[in-house]
Amino acid sequence: MKQSLKTWLCFWVTSGIITTLWLMVWLTFSSNMEMVVIWWILTIAIADSFSDALGIHISQESDKKNKAKSVRESTLTTFVAKFVMALTFVVPILIWDLKLAVLINVIWWLIILGILSYYIAKIQKEKAWNVILEHVGIWIIVVILTYFVGIFISSRFGN
Repeated sequence: MKQSLKTWLCFWVTSGIITTLWLMVWLTFSSNMEMVVIWWILTIAIADSFSDALGIHISQESDKKNKAKSVRESTLTTFVAKFVMALTFVVPILIWDLKLAVLINVIWWLIILGILSYYIAKIQKEKAWNVILEHVGIWIIVVILTYFVGIFISSRFGN
């Protein structure tokens, strides 16, 4: 895989995980309504993916060194990675209770982030556990913060 595709894929997969999971956790604990969570995940899948893809496209075009093919690859990779990552969050919601689906998504994406971190550590020739713990640690902080933000918003403005 080309380095440009690896870079964008890693970045946008991680971004898709954080953005969608944050929204899902926040909405689950502030609204506890499956259709609201699904609707917003689909909104993220479409709007955020197009927005980020266009941003990458314009950013890449601004650098004269980038060839048209590289710009198109980065744009497409960005859109597909963010879109697919966001959509995968919907599947557990359709199968299980909303709060169980959130837990399943958290565990699933924790595994994906661990695998991605391991891959990055091997490329960088670093100790895998250091990289995995750093990335997973940051990710856990995001999940915990969004949980408490959701609880606060729910208690302050919700039901």
